[in-house]
Amino acid sequence: MNIAGIIPARYGSSRFPGKPLELLAGKPLIEHVADRCRLAKRLSEVIVATDDQRIADVAARFCRVEMTRADHPSGSDRVAEVAKRCEFDAIVNVQGDEPMIDPGVIDRVAALLDDNEMSTAAVPIADAAEHDNPNAVKVVVNAAGQALYFSRHTIPYLRDAADAPSEEQLAAFPFLKHLGIYGYRRETLLRLVAQPVSPLERAEKLEQLRALENGIAIAVAVVDHDSVGIDTPEDLQRVHEILTKKQ
Repeated sequence: MNIAGIIPARYGSSRFPGKPLELLAGKPLIEHVADRCRLAKRLSEVIVATDDQRIADVAARFCRVEMTRADHPSGSDRVAEVAKRCEFDAIVNVQGDEPMIDPGVIDRVAALLDDNEMSTAAVPIADAAEHDNPNAVKVVVNAAGQALYFSRHTIPYLRDAADAPSEEQLAAFPFLKHLGIYGYRRETLLRLVAQPVSPLERAEKLEQLRALENGIAIAVAVVDHDSVGIDTPEDLQRVHEILTKKQ
């Protein structure tokens, strides 16, 4: 299967304008993400999808760039514009602000597309601070490894331990945190973005719920490697310190 890794990147982040071009250990953030994608074995090509010429000029030094419209409401819509004009069998949408994503996670998500329309990844929650954090999205899966639901609220609700501290609840049930990486068959992605925003998606502000509401099953790879996303300058400094220690 011909699978492209596509990294959507925009300049105008409300919390961190110009984030893709911020330097991290001497390289632009977007280059770190592309480097991790190139280490994945299941991707045939890595593409940066952007509407900003500044990002395009930098990214063109290390990978293919596809320019997109500026009015896309989500990264998935930006990726779909590229998918519409390119003949890939499938796409893995890799977030442009995760410079430490494990190439093995990318491969796990890509591999699930052999037998599924859509895929993603999740990691067991080990940090009690993430248990009640609405920015740490939770997912529950069925026996076949497909997502039942995603929520910013803690799911499932542990009736017999509802009043227990987060540490005790984590010990009682294997809660899963969703990682923001998606795999799609090309036709599935194009069909998905053609649908209007769904009620659950609007309520939770989680675009993957549109897929579930439209009957698209999402296979979930449960992995060991968590990823550190960069939303603020403080996050950038934290990741810089992690990379410096590794070096």
